[in-house]
Amino acid sequence: MSRHVFNRIREGVVGYDDYFECKEDAVGKIGYSSYQKCTAAIRMLAYGVPGDLIDEYVHMSESTCLESLYKFCKAMIAVFGPEYLREPTAEDTARLLAMNASRGFPGMLGSIDCMHWEWKNCPSAWQGQYKGHVRACTVILEAVASQDLWIWHSFFGMAGSHNDINVLQRSQVFARLAEGNSPPVNFTVNGHNYDKGYYLGDGIYPQWTTIVKTIPNPVGEKRKRFAHEQESARKDVERAFGVLQSRWGIVRYPANTWSCTQKLWEVMTACVIMHNMIVEDERPERLYDQGFQFQGENVVPEHGVAATFEQFTQFHEDMR
Repeated sequence: MSRHVFNRIREGVVGYDDYFECKEDAVGKIGYSSYQKCTAAIRMLAYGVPGDLIDEYVHMSESTCLESLYKFCKAMIAVFGPEYLREPTAEDTARLLAMNASRGFPGMLGSIDCMHWEWKNCPSAWQGQYKGHVRACTVILEAVASQDLWIWHSFFGMAGSHNDINVLQRSQVFARLAEGNSPPVNFTVNGHNYDKGYYLGDGIYPQWTTIVKTIPNPVGEKRKRFAHEQESARKDVERAFGVLQSRWGIVRYPANTWSCTQKLWEVMTACVIMHNMIVEDERPERLYDQGFQFQGENVVPEHGVAATFEQFTQFHEDMR
């Protein structure tokens, strides 16, 4: 993380919560500064270490480090969540379509997949619903990522006993499309016109018009070429998961919290937000030659009029 990104984060959380301000206590002693509290929180997120491991570095107690961590995550979601967890705007959609059309996939908006985060201290009464095929208690993160590793959709909190289909049925990835508020996507493939964008998924996902899967056991050069290109491009979301775990060790190692999944959601969401901030900061200059404004202050998601019930059901039938 660059220094100016850290300073922007620190200024944002200080403006949101006065807990991070340097104040005097009842006896007039100066407390910890915002640099100490933010550094402690980010180091715990980046290295996945407990609070008592960095107490000598920031000269803070373990309880204060943990309190700073959870307040930091809440402030990150409130301050930077609307911009860095937004759904693609019209400009974002145009950039994604141009980027993926050059790769041979016109109309593609990204890749979708799920990741499991192990929960070490899951309560015994809940372990039955949080254990799945990985033989450990996990919580699932569903994400949509583009080639530049920006995570456009983050849905976290489903128990590990679910699979990708169950998570898809409960997530909001296609909610704006079903409401008729998504940016227009028009493209032509083999002489057929389409008006909906799509995501690349693996074999477990259903046969929807908004999900393009590979061809199992392809026969012929054309089908083999398509399967190879689809499986290659779908790795964008796998790469995004790998980079997310490498940057934030707390989601790479098992979670140690004893409480409910609300704190897990706050930690994971804060890591996704900072991941997108780093991706935005590290974008090469050549991307700006496409004529789109990528880095903007306070990007507001677009909201339209909600669809009627008949329109909502019709959109869902079209997707399926």
